[in-house]
Amino acid sequence: MGKYINPFTDWGFKRLFGQEFSKGLLISFLNDLLVGELQVKNVVFKDKEELPSTKDQRGIIYDVYCETDTGERFILEMQNRWQPNFLDRSICYACRSVLEQVDKGKTERQDAYKFLPIYTVCFMNYKSENEELDKFRTDIILADKDSGKLVSNKLRFIYLVLPLFEKKVDECDTDFDKWIYVLKHMEALSRMPFTAQKEIFKQLEEYADSHRLTKKEWEAYENSLWIARDNMACMAAAEIAAKEKGMAEGREEGRAAGMAEEKIATAKRLLAMGLNTSQVAQGAGLSMEEVEKLL
Repeated sequence: MGKYINPFTDWGFKRLFGQEFSKGLLISFLNDLLVGELQVKNVVFKDKEELPSTKDQRGIIYDVYCETDTGERFILEMQNRWQPNFLDRSICYACRSVLEQVDKGKTERQDAYKFLPIYTVCFMNYKSENEELDKFRTDIILADKDSGKLVSNKLRFIYLVLPLFEKKVDECDTDFDKWIYVLKHMEALSRMPFTAQKEIFKQLEEYADSHRLTKKEWEAYENSLWIARDNMACMAAAEIAAKEKGMAEGREEGRAAGMAEEKIATAKRLLAMGLNTSQVAQGAGLSMEEVEKLL
């Protein structure tokens, strides 16, 4: 077992970013994620489950859901394997948070549809099958299509595809780079980097140290770790199966192409011998139209 916990298990992610005792880590991460845009001083964790509006609907369970001291809502989601319609799901989560604000008994006309900004941050511990997410960080805003100018700051989506973050430790120039490097490699690290450069990483080292877990915490973490590894194994098996299917289809296409070339070569030899179109088609296994094209 590594010195530090795996931050991309459900339990590990919530320990580092979803607990009162460790919320300093979340505040620091959010400020480094949105450096120059937003300065978070405090967060309040909201219920992780938003109850449905009617009994026949399922509730939405967030990984981390919090509100800043200035009212912005943050939804943090961690994904270890591809899921169909994942982008749509993240949009639905944000819209639910919009409705949760708007439906809170606002009776004054000027306040009827007012809501505070919602930021959705998705950690994706796999390469996306969606071609729109073909880089490490994708930021989506509400902007004018022609000018690209921001129209509203009320909805923001940030997708972080971790396998596409390829910087080495000495290439991490920004504090955000350092966060991502540590999170991506944490389970394999023997010591925590950047502790001399940024005080928060000393706190991260303390909370991520697997040797400091209580027995109860360790059991919860180990169970979460097995689930994460099962998911990764299933994803790896699916990738292998897809590659094998592609290789088999490629071989079949190659054989078909080779047979077609051989038929054409045979037809050309028969034509050179002076046979008529009908005889060539029969001898080479081609249609009359295919032989006529060779003529």
